[in-house]
Amino acid sequence: MKAIKLLRWVSVLVFCHAGVLITSATGFRLPDQDAFAAARGEAFVATADNPSAVYYNPAGITQLEGHNVRVGVYGLYIKPSYTSPDGRSFKSDRDLHAIPQLFYTFSPSDFPLSFGLGLYSPYGLSSRWPQDTGFRTVSTEGTLTYYTINPAVAWQATSRFSIAAGLTLNYAECDLRQGLVWPTQPLDEFKFKGDGVDAGYNLGLLYKVHDKVFLGATFRSPTTVDLDGRTEYFNAREIPGLIPAFPKQRVSAEAEFPFPLSAVFGISYRPTPNWNLEFDAEYTDWSRLNTVIVKQAAAFPPLIPQNVPLVLNWEPSWYYEFGATHYLNDKWSISLGYIYNENSVPDATYSPLVADLDRHFFSVGAGFKHGQLKIDLAYQFGYGPTRKVTGSAPSPTGQSVDGEFEFVSHAVMLSVGLRF
Repeated sequence: MKAIKLLRWVSVLVFCHAGVLITSATGFRLPDQDAFAAARGEAFVATADNPSAVYYNPAGITQLEGHNVRVGVYGLYIKPSYTSPDGRSFKSDRDLHAIPQLFYTFSPSDFPLSFGLGLYSPYGLSSRWPQDTGFRTVSTEGTLTYYTINPAVAWQATSRFSIAAGLTLNYAECDLRQGLVWPTQPLDEFKFKGDGVDAGYNLGLLYKVHDKVFLGATFRSPTTVDLDGRTEYFNAREIPGLIPAFPKQRVSAEAEFPFPLSAVFGISYRPTPNWNLEFDAEYTDWSRLNTVIVKQAAAFPPLIPQNVPLVLNWEPSWYYEFGATHYLNDKWSISLGYIYNENSVPDATYSPLVADLDRHFFSVGAGFKHGQLKIDLAYQFGYGPTRKVTGSAPSPTGQSVDGEFEFVSHAVMLSVGLRF
C-alpha cells in the first residue's frame, strides 16, 4: 500500500512542477516586437508612431499616412544558470532564439479610420536543463510556441484623440517534460504535448494633451487556450518491488491553459522636436495561472491518475519602462532605454523552466530614414541579480529546485519599414 501511495504522488506531482513554462523577460512573455521600441526600453505606448503600434497601441496607427509595412526579427541569446545547495553549477542548454514580426497599416486620405494588421509572437521561447541538475524529477524541458494574427481599426475622433480596437486570433503549442523517479539518468520521462487556438482582443487610446505631452494606454485581453494533445510516459528500468519497467505509453489528453491580461499606461514628453522622453508602467495579471487540470482519456494505474493538477499560483507583476530618443536630423536618431520587471513566480511553486526573478534591461539603438525607407537596429542587455529559492515543493524522490538562480541575456533586433 505504501508503494501504491508513492506511485500516485509521483504522478500527481509530475505536472505540479512541469506546468510552469518558458524562460523569458517576465513569466513567458515576449514584449519586444519592434527595434525602435526595444531601443527605448519598450516605452512606446504614448509614441506608437510606426506600424508596430498594432501591438503596442493600435490607436497610434492614425498617425501614419497611406500604406506602411514593417518587418523585423528579434535575435535573443538567453542563459539562465543554477547553483545547487552543494555548490554545483548548471546552465540551460537552449540559448539562441529568433522571433519574427510583421505589421501593416493603411490610412485612407481624408478618412477618420485607419486599419492595421500584425503577425507576431507575444509569448514563447524554450528551456532545457541537463539531467544531473538535482531537479530532474521536478522539470527538465519545456517549449511554448504562440502566434497571433491581430487585425485592428483605429478612429481619429479629433485632431488630438484616437481610439482603437483589435481582434487577436491566437495559436499555441506546448511541450513539457520531466523525469518520473530516476534522479540523474534519462531512464524515464513524462511528457505532455498539445496545441489549440483561441481569440481575444486589444484596445488602445492616444491623447495629445499638449504639443509636448502625449498620453497612451493599451489593454490586451486574457485568453484561455484548450491544449488538445497527448501525454507520453515510459520507464526503461524496473525498480524492484516498487515501479515496473514499461514501454512508451500514449494517451489522449487536454488542458485549458490561461494566458494573462495586460495593461500599459504611458506618458511621452517632447520638450523640443528633437527629443522624445517616455515612461510606461505595464501590468500583467499572472494570477490567472493558478491551478490547471490535465485531463487524460485514461489513467495508468497505479502510477498515473486520469486527471493531473498543475499547481502554479503565480502572482501579478509590473514592468517599469523608461525611454529617450534624440533625433539628430531628418535621417538619424539614437535611443536609450531601461526596464525593471518584477518576478511573478513564488518559491513554493518555482520552476527552472521559467527561472523567474527580478530583472533589469538596458538598451541602445539607432534609426535611419531615407525617403520612404526606415531602418532601426537595437541592442538589449538583461541580467537578474541572484535569486535564492528556498522552500520549493519537493518531488516524491526528494528533489527540489532550492538553490540560486541567475539570468543573463543579450538581444539584437532589426526592423525595416517602408511607406508606399
